[in-house]
Amino acid sequence: MQYAVGIDIGGTKVAIALVNEQGKIVSEDKLPTDLTIAPTEMIERIIASVNQQLDEQVLSDSDLIGIGIGAPGPLNSKEGLITSPPNLKNWRNIPIVEQFKSHFTVPIRLENDANAAALAERWLGAAQATNDFVYLTISTGIGAGIYVNGQLVTGLRGNAGDFGHTVINPSYGECVCGQHGCLEHIASGTAIARKGSQLAGKSLSTVEVIEAYQQDDPILKPFVQDVFRTIGIACVTLINTFDPEKIVLGGGVTKVGHVLFKEVEEYVKTFALNPASRATEIVPAKLDQNAGVIGAAALILQG
Repeated sequence: MQYAVGIDIGGTKVAIALVNEQGKIVSEDKLPTDLTIAPTEMIERIIASVNQQLDEQVLSDSDLIGIGIGAPGPLNSKEGLITSPPNLKNWRNIPIVEQFKSHFTVPIRLENDANAAALAERWLGAAQATNDFVYLTISTGIGAGIYVNGQLVTGLRGNAGDFGHTVINPSYGECVCGQHGCLEHIASGTAIARKGSQLAGKSLSTVEVIEAYQQDDPILKPFVQDVFRTIGIACVTLINTFDPEKIVLGGGVTKVGHVLFKEVEEYVKTFALNPASRATEIVPAKLDQNAGVIGAAALILQG
């Protein structure tokens, strides 16, 4: 049996898993992302977790075929650098691959986290046997993994698919990236909680805003409907640009379920430019919270 390590680095936590060649998680660990320490120290904690899991499974790094790392962009996958992710504010030009290579002799591969999750969905999830699809994750932030003609589109440095910073409606104000009206600034979980709290006049979580929508709150219902419409706009933009067979929606915001998918499907059926594209499938991701680590391992196992 062959094994790979998958590592999914996020703004609040890091998931680390040992994954076999069938895509089964053999062991896993989660660490809080500590932004009060140097990135190199945080990476050492991740490396220690990898070694601990290998020890527990009575394996050594010689039993691995590689280590895959999914991380938020911007990054430089060619040079193995995490360059400037907004949710990891002190991670600037961090040579994470080089640091891992000082501990392990196996191949190490770094990729954008949305790209890694797209690999997982194609391998074991909602996009199996699909050569043209887009995986759109809507969570704390928004990103896309794009598959065209059976290949993952990565771009020059690995940042293709940073779709959350596509401008949708400048009237929504300034995004963390400096532009006005980015998709992520309107429709991410962070954005829903922020704007919903402003409208309600009290602090609300994303879940609480969605619950108020489901209870026909007269203030928050129109707002959430506009968020769903914005996600529809994003999907039409992706369809018009890449002509995919399907769009896979993942991330915490999509857990609202049928009502979101219904609104997005209706928007696509109405506004996709090519009449044939109006039937593009809009489907939920299947791997949920495991997509990141399985996708990171897939960088090695399916690469």
